[in-house]
Amino acid sequence: MPSRKFADGEVVMGRWPGSVLYYEVQVTSYDDVAHLYTVKYKDGTELALKESDIRSQSSFKHRKSQSSSSSPSRRSSSRSRSRSRSPGRPAKGRRRSASQSREHKDDKKKIIQETSLALVVLVLFKPSENNTKRYNGEPESTEKNDTSCIILEQKLKPDLEIKRVLEQYSLRSRKDDKKTEEIFSEKKTFVAVKPIEKVPSKTKELEFGGRIGTFILIFLLPATVLYLLLMCKQDDPSLLNFPPLPALESLWEWRVFGVFLLWFFLQAVFYLLPIGKVVEGLPLSSGRKLQYRINGFYAFILTAAAVGALLYFEFELHYLYDHFMQFAVSAAAFSLALSIYLYVRSLKAPEEELAPGGNSGYFIYDFFTGHELNPRIGSFDLKYFCELRPGLIGWVVINLAMLLAEMKIYNLSMPSLSMILVNSFQLLYVVDALWNEEAILTTMDITHDGFGFMLAFGDLVWVPFVYSLQAFYLVGHPTTITWPVAAAITVLNCIGYYIFRSANSQKNNFRRNPADPKLANLKFIPTATGKGLLVTGWWGFVRHPNYLGDIIMALAWSLPCGFNHILPYFYVIYFICLLVHREARDEHHCKQKYGLAWERYCQRVPYRIFPYIY
Repeated sequence: MPSRKFADGEVVMGRWPGSVLYYEVQVTSYDDVAHLYTVKYKDGTELALKESDIRSQSSFKHRKSQSSSSSPSRRSSSRSRSRSRSPGRPAKGRRRSASQSREHKDDKKKIIQETSLALVVLVLFKPSENNTKRYNGEPESTEKNDTSCIILEQKLKPDLEIKRVLEQYSLRSRKDDKKTEEIFSEKKTFVAVKPIEKVPSKTKELEFGGRIGTFILIFLLPATVLYLLLMCKQDDPSLLNFPPLPALESLWEWRVFGVFLLWFFLQAVFYLLPIGKVVEGLPLSSGRKLQYRINGFYAFILTAAAVGALLYFEFELHYLYDHFMQFAVSAAAFSLALSIYLYVRSLKAPEEELAPGGNSGYFIYDFFTGHELNPRIGSFDLKYFCELRPGLIGWVVINLAMLLAEMKIYNLSMPSLSMILVNSFQLLYVVDALWNEEAILTTMDITHDGFGFMLAFGDLVWVPFVYSLQAFYLVGHPTTITWPVAAAITVLNCIGYYIFRSANSQKNNFRRNPADPKLANLKFIPTATGKGLLVTGWWGFVRHPNYLGDIIMALAWSLPCGFNHILPYFYVIYFICLLVHREARDEHHCKQKYGLAWERYCQRVPYRIFPYIY
């Protein structure tokens, strides 16, 4: 194992990824496995660099140029100049010996070589205005780098002047000059254009309580789903009235598991249909971009047609309500089996395909958070498929089943107003997500989190069976609301949806085309990555306006259930905790990614989710 060259805390010069610019950085740690240094730039940005991309500060202290006024070539050149003679001819009454001529030529060659080397150094270390601004995110930081560049230019200016004079008065043939220029061009190209390959390092900062926390969550999440569903089945679903545990054999039925598999693979078939456009995701650490087919809305239309056909042939959809607990257990068992498969296959995945947040080396942690970033079977992306299709569309089907079950149990000709509101609000939310499917490619779930138990269980179990809790609750605990109350709840949901959709659209449009004339009124702070942080519009109001809209909608979904029990408000309480935790994760990642620009953004936009509160 090679020994490390730079110590922790040492101040060195680090190359900015994707460029030839070097900046002063401080070494913070070293990964013995990946052989990568974690360095911190002056603006707070932290990156992992290879040893070949780091140089000591002493290597940037160039020796004094030899092309001073006392240079032999300059003296001989000045002595040989005359108004009546060619610069190349010797002075009158003076004969130049062969040895003197050779020395003179050797001196000129030496100066040309030194000047060529100086130009290569200048190309390497002179940051352009655009790159410097893009790195620092503000013009104040660029002044420091430009000053160091000017000093270097002043040191090299005599060498450049000598080269200009020698080229003008040189005795060599133009053929030789052309050959020298070609050699110099090749040297400059070789040095300046060297691609930098990013290799993901080990995950050092563990989330969700680390190994112990993720181990507990693997058991706590399924237990929470089971507890909530059992509570909804009780006549008195108060917190102090703990439900009795059901018999284990009542929780499993192979027929139900077969129906769940049929549903899962039906959605997979819809996903594989060659309909919808194909788009590219964000660049991976290797620079490669994966392709995704955007056809989630078409899959929803086909699913609606299939469900309509079942109802036409008098299939009893309330079968879902009668076996709701068994469906939840079947989905949990399938998600566990899928998680095991994902972890086993990730052990053979290349290093560059592992998830930045799930590469800790600890089995439990990587199993929970996901070891591989984008597991695929051919062109079938498992994470992207599960993110929207089986669970999200299944959520709407479950809500419809609860609506039909309420009508059957209470012999209603039409569903209750509370049930209509819950179904309508959540249907709008799902259709919106599928219509704007492309926007999910920029979320943390796709770009950062691996596909493990956390996302598999969340997509296939938590979303369809916990998010439908209000509809499930209303079947066993009908609630009557008046039309004015229903109108007020509808207005609240519309406000939340407007904030949620307009904020997300503003962000997505700006990411796609910041130069769009429609966005000319938006102001932003440039960052080191070349992206901008919006400081006007919704994103100048709070840092996560989409989260604010989400929480307002979650409250509107729970209000139709009344205030007799807190159980139907579990969703909004959980959602606030989820989004606050996710906001903290976003804050940490953005500070590392954007550095000083993110600190400026936080000063401009002090409130995170709730204005004047948090």
